Amino acid sequence: MSTRLAGKVCLIAGTTGIARASAVLFGSEGASIVAIGRSREHAAELQAELDRAGVPAATQIDDLTSEGAAARTLQCALERFGRVDVLFHVAGISGRSFGDGPLHECTDAGWDAVMTTNVRAMMQLNRACIVHWLAAQRSGTILNMASVLGFSFSIEYFGTVAYAAAKAAIIAMSQNAAATYAKHGIRVNVIAPALVDTPMARRATLDPAILEFLKRKQPLTQKPLTDRDCAEAALYLCSDAAAAVTGIVLPVDGGWCVSG
Repeated sequence: MSTRLAGKVCLIAGTTGIARASAVLFGSEGASIVAIGRSREHAAELQAELDRAGVPAATQIDDLTSEGAAARTLQCALERFGRVDVLFHVAGISGRSFGDGPLHECTDAGWDAVMTTNVRAMMQLNRACIVHWLAAQRSGTILNMASVLGFSFSIEYFGTVAYAAAKAAIIAMSQNAAATYAKHGIRVNVIAPALVDTPMARRATLDPAILEFLKRKQPLTQKPLTDRDCAEAALYLCSDAAAAVTGIVLPVDGGWCVSG
């Protein structure tokens, strides 16, 4: 049995898709898991799956955009396991239903919804963990979820300006933090997937034109990536195998960034 995260407490923001796959994989590698999500149903499903696998775990129902959610989430982990070693922040939204789109169509409400959920909430939970680690004089690991759309655009099918701006902001925030806190033993990295078959991406993964496009744009897979593809990459960056790695952006993209 592999134990690449043995003894570590991993806090995961999200309970579906990549977050769920990562929670299950991290648990199988010896980690204790604290997961936070807005859906009681999804949290219960994840808790049951982890319980069946014998993984020490706690799930919390909360909206990370709400006042005090970051502090409540960290406190949940500390009360349950006494510490946090890893934060993997996955949770986010696409924003289309809120008014995101090309710049000339993006509404203020769409912009604010995407930035609040995808950037501010992530910043607040990152900040809470870093403040805790600094006060406790402990090292820690953060992995944030961006997207290839933050730097490798595809406007024909994925022309949402707020989403792209948010993912680029996540990269800048993470690299700034990596530079600031490396001397304290705190690592901060970014994973940037292309199109992954998750509940949030259902619009795209069910579109025949996009699936045809992926045969050229993601030539390694010629179809959407799996949440397990991303979880495996996340496992490396969250484990001690990456102890000397900080400030990187790792595309998990099936060849997206090197394809026309």
